[in-house]
Amino acid sequence: METETENKISKTEPKDIFLHLLAIIALYASAAAFLVMLFQYINVLIPDFLTRGYYQLQSYYSSIRWSISSLIVIFPVYVWAVYYLNKIYFLEPEKRNLRIRKWLLNFTIFAAALIIIGDLVTLIYNFLGGDITSRFVLKIAAVFFVAASVFFYYFWELKNWATRSTSSGLTLSKIEESKISDAARKIFIYSIIVIVTVAIAAGFFIVGSPQQERLRRFDDQRVSDLQIIQGQIIYYWQNKEKLPQILNDLKDPISGFNPGKDPQTGANYIYNVMGDLKFALCANFNQPSFQSGKPSIELPTYPPQYYPSGDSNWTHDAGYVCFERTIDPELYRPIQKAK
Repeated sequence: METETENKISKTEPKDIFLHLLAIIALYASAAAFLVMLFQYINVLIPDFLTRGYYQLQSYYSSIRWSISSLIVIFPVYVWAVYYLNKIYFLEPEKRNLRIRKWLLNFTIFAAALIIIGDLVTLIYNFLGGDITSRFVLKIAAVFFVAASVFFYYFWELKNWATRSTSSGLTLSKIEESKISDAARKIFIYSIIVIVTVAIAAGFFIVGSPQQERLRRFDDQRVSDLQIIQGQIIYYWQNKEKLPQILNDLKDPISGFNPGKDPQTGANYIYNVMGDLKFALCANFNQPSFQSGKPSIELPTYPPQYYPSGDSNWTHDAGYVCFERTIDPELYRPIQKAK
C-alpha cells in the first residue's frame, strides 16, 4: 500500500547526507548572520553612550557588512537546498523518513526551544533587575523572532508529515486541511524571504553604498596621515625648537620617514606655519565626519571623540579643511641635548 511505501526507511545515500547537512548548516549560518545584523542595526540606531566612539561605530558597520555578505551568499543556498529537498520528497516521499533528516530537524527544534526558553529567562531576569532598555528589548525580540521562526517552521514540518504518514486514508476534510497547511507554509516561507531581503537592503542605507564606504576609507587614511605628520612636527620642534618650514624638512633617511600624500589624488598635504608655535595641516575630504555636518542618514550624535589623539580634534566637514595646532612648550618640552 501507499502508506507502507511512505513509511519504509529508504536507503541513505551520500547525496542525502550532504544535502541535509548543507541545508541545516546554511540555516544556522543564516540565522546567526541575520541576528548579528539586527543587533548591529540596534547598536547604530539606538546608541549606548557607555560604548560610544568612532572606532566602536566602525566595528558595528564592519559587522553589518560581514552579515550582509554572509546572507547574500548563504541564505540563497539554504533556500535552494530546501527547495531541492522538497522536490526530492515529492518524487520520493519515503526520503522524509531518513534518519539524518529526523535527527537534524529534531535537534534544530530542540536548539530553537532552548534559545526561546533562555530568551524569556533573560528577559525576566533583566526586568527584575531594572535593566529594561529599548536596546535590550529589541535584541531580545530579535532573538525570539529568529528562534521562534525556526522552531515553528520545522515543528510544523515534522507534525505535518507525521499526520500524513500515520493516516490510513485521507478524507476530504483532511485533504482540504493539508492544502490549507501547505498554502500557509508557503506564505510563511515567502514572508521570511521578504523580511531577510528587506533587512539586507536596509543595511545599504545604514552603512552606505560600497562607493561611499571607499570614500570614507580615503578620509580615514587622510586623518591617519595628518596625525602622523603632526607627531613628527612636534618631534621636530622638540629637537630643534623651531617649526619646519615645509613638510619635506621632516624627511629622515635614517628612520625612513617621508610625509605621506593624499591617498586618493596623490597630492601633497598642505602645511602652513602660522607662528613660532602655531601651524595648520590641511586636506580635502570627501565626506563629513559622522558628528560633523549632515551625513547621508540620520546617525546618533556622538561627542567629538572619534579620533583619540590627546587634546586634538580631527572632526571635519566635506571639502577643504584645515586643522590648526598650537604647541604647548610646557606639555611638549624641548629635548635636552647632551653637552
